[in-house]
Amino acid sequence: MAPASRRGLRTAAAQLGGTLLGLGRTRLELAAVEFEEARARATERLVLALIAGLCFALAVLAASMLVVVLFWDTHRIAALCAVTIVYAPAFAATLAELERDREWLANRFGGDK
Repeated sequence: MAPASRRGLRTAAAQLGGTLLGLGRTRLELAAVEFEEARARATERLVLALIAGLCFALAVLAASMLVVVLFWDTHRIAALCAVTIVYAPAFAATLAELERDREWLANRFGGDK
């Protein structure tokens, strides 16, 4: 009876191995589906952020044009200078923020620059 019980044990081990491989394959397929869904969501968010940024830039451009048009007959040069000066501090603040981000990343990941 020893050979029959070994055959039964081998069969059981083979079935267990097959079941474990099937379970692993199923888990990998689920992980792949989750990854694809996450990638699709990230792509969608990126596209929406780009569209929002474009809309914001167009709104700022329209507001700037409105200011210049309103003062075109009386103080067009002053209006253009005012719009330019308003943009200058905004860009300076953005550059300062980007510099702080660069320093944080350099400290975080050990970069020299």
